Amino acid sequence: MKILETNNLCKTYGKGDTLVKALDNVSFSVEKGEFVAIIGPSGSGKSTLLHILGGVDKATSGRVTIDNTDISALDETALAIFRRRQIGLVYQFYNLIPILTVEENLTLPLLLDGRTPDKKQVAELIEKLGLSNRIGHLPSELSGGQQQRVSIGRALINHPALLLADEPTGNLDSENSREIISLLRKFNREAEQTVIMITHDEKTALSADRLIAIEDGRIVRDERRAQ
Repeated sequence: MKILETNNLCKTYGKGDTLVKALDNVSFSVEKGEFVAIIGPSGSGKSTLLHILGGVDKATSGRVTIDNTDISALDETALAIFRRRQIGLVYQFYNLIPILTVEENLTLPLLLDGRTPDKKQVAELIEKLGLSNRIGHLPSELSGGQQQRVSIGRALINHPALLLADEPTGNLDSENSREIISLLRKFNREAEQTVIMITHDEKTALSADRLIAIEDGRIVRDERRAQ
């Protein structure tokens, strides 16, 4: 079952002699439950692609379909609702709210959506994240690895169609990086969570089932790997 499909995505900046093609006719699809790593050098277009898939930026042309919804056709209000419910975003620098506890940061997407958190489900998620003894702590009281775990939990709280991770290990040491990749793998395998991860590190990318390489806004390699 296809959970994501992109058709001829283009993203340009500037005009005439200053025109820059960040994405140049990018087309691919992702099946439900896949773990995909997108790699490429700085300026290759990989982060631009992730932002468009996450609905935080719009393509100049082309289409993005997520879970049978063409997000390219949604207005800003509908897109914001869809993004909150169906797309989980994990960033390099965590983006946690500093005055909120671990539990409050985790459940914030539910509260923004006007829903009451299920205490049992929240407790189960916190346990899977290995944060049961940190539930009342503020981000400043957590290590970098723990903060990224909260970020992952927040992204998963709505059971999204896609989990998009933008350099999730880029601000961590090697040990914490391995733990975060292992955690993403765990949710991917045990909950069939579809994961798309941007990384510049090919070693990190090798943890995925599939590797897509981008250069100069184009896909230059797309291969599935045996795990």
